[in-house]
Amino acid sequence: MEAEGGARVRNEDVPPQNQDLSFLLPSVASLLSDYGWYLVFLCVGGFLLIQHLRKNRSTNNQSSPVSAESQDPVSVVRRQEALEASRRRMQEEQDARAEEFREKQQRLEEEKRRQKIEMWESMKEGKSYKGNAKVAQDTILCLEMEEERAPLDPAEEDRPLVDEVKGRQSSL
Repeated sequence: MEAEGGARVRNEDVPPQNQDLSFLLPSVASLLSDYGWYLVFLCVGGFLLIQHLRKNRSTNNQSSPVSAESQDPVSVVRRQEALEASRRRMQEEQDARAEEFREKQQRLEEEKRRQKIEMWESMKEGKSYKGNAKVAQDTILCLEMEEERAPLDPAEEDRPLVDEVKGRQSSL
């Protein structure tokens, strides 16, 4: 039904229909039922590919400034020398600590050995060795506590070791 001037006129007898996409539902359902797993694998593969490409791109972006700096041979040599000096300094500190620990261990072992010899000699003479053992134990405790102390703790240096040893003995 056309009106004058070629304009279309809507027929008032037919109610307007909602045009929705329900006509696509059967075709999409059949497509998914036939090729659903293929589509799932395709989506997962595409996602993994995108993630891989993003990671490579970010790695390349980060490595480009580093590679520009590493092209300068003077800075590379300077950096390597600094690393080597730092490693050498740390190794010297570790060696010093290890040597100090060995010396303390040797002193403790020597003191224990000397005390055992004194106790054996006093037993051979028929004397009681318990009094000597108590004095020897005090010296061992002093040496052990000296090891436990922090070397750079000024508050601990003021307190005598003998008082600490007596305090430990009373708690034992």
